[in-house]
Amino acid sequence: MDYYGLVEKVIAAGAVELQTNCISHYWDGSIIANRPGPEWSKKVFGHSHYVLHRSDYHRVLYEEACRLGANIRLDCEVTQVNCRVPYLALSTGEKLHASVIIGADGLRSIVRDAVLGRHIDPEETGDLAFRGTIPLELIEDLKDPAVQCLLDETGQRLWLGPFHHAVFYPVRNKTEWNLVLASPDDLPGGTFTSECAAHEMQSQFRGWDPRSVSTSPEQKSGFDTVLYTLRLTAIISRVKTVLKWKICHMKELDKWFEDSVALLGDSCHPSLPYQAQGAAMAVEDGAVLGVLLGMLSRSLSPSKPQAPSSAVLGLYESLRKQRTSVNVQGAIQNRELYHMPDGPEREARDAALMAVDWDDANGHCKWIWGDIGYQKDLLAFDVVKEARKQFHIWQKKTCNS
Repeated sequence: MDYYGLVEKVIAAGAVELQTNCISHYWDGSIIANRPGPEWSKKVFGHSHYVLHRSDYHRVLYEEACRLGANIRLDCEVTQVNCRVPYLALSTGEKLHASVIIGADGLRSIVRDAVLGRHIDPEETGDLAFRGTIPLELIEDLKDPAVQCLLDETGQRLWLGPFHHAVFYPVRNKTEWNLVLASPDDLPGGTFTSECAAHEMQSQFRGWDPRSVSTSPEQKSGFDTVLYTLRLTAIISRVKTVLKWKICHMKELDKWFEDSVALLGDSCHPSLPYQAQGAAMAVEDGAVLGVLLGMLSRSLSPSKPQAPSSAVLGLYESLRKQRTSVNVQGAIQNRELYHMPDGPEREARDAALMAVDWDDANGHCKWIWGDIGYQKDLLAFDVVKEARKQFHIWQKKTCNS
């Protein structure tokens, strides 16, 4: 966003700067590990950690694209892609020709079928996700001191449990809160979404994060009576209906482009949602493509032979494939981290995360959530700088060949 000059617009759109980023036990909500706040993030990564509602992010990018002259057409169903010409055919019969076609059409990509010359179905992982956004006033209406503590943190809270996890964080200037829950998949094969009610989510997370809210002397028995609130269950109760989504993924593709048609984002490197970097990787893809194609266009002149766009698309693939593969594998490892059953392995996981020294800029941990070196590579890498560097190297080789 710095490269595009959009940081202030993203903040104005309601992005929330996280003050805390905690992972907690499911059985009592106790904190296993907590990454330090904004000053630490700026020191280690060069920027703060913000969270933003996806539709608000889309709007910022959409408005900037329109300002720069992009012609955006919605509600267009693509029925055919020709890589060699190249062109798109729409369901209306219209054909759209272009110098380069980029398929950013997601997990069930029709452009991917054209690039690979075959169809690939996504694979079911055995997990599903519940996703909902809750207005702040509905949560505050609980009048639950333990829940209010979470709201006051202005942070992200992640609860870990056997085969389940839950994430809770603010968006839209803290006027709404996103709740994401992952659990074993109970949808029929081939069914990818289904509407469900709050009680179904509550049944999956029953008993999570009981919090003591008060004590009072019991006159007759001489013991204290401890009152508990099931904090996560209380938050879930504020959701009326929500969609549950089957979580799917794919094996790594052998290629991302064919002739002048290339893939981007989930169409070529779909990631499990356990690292929250899928959208970020897609935006990086777009930034690299924009840099490479822009530099190619500006380098053309009548006296120079024109390099085929497919050559630059090959450079794009070489720049992005390894990085996105590392991200995909990181999300797979986080699934193991988040869903680990109780037992000695879980105890060892907790001990490793509790031992992280957040002041050690090159610190390593078995689990990437606490591996500062890994996180720096993920969050502080300058893809635009690297794309410009590699274009100049590629251009020099091309001119000398």
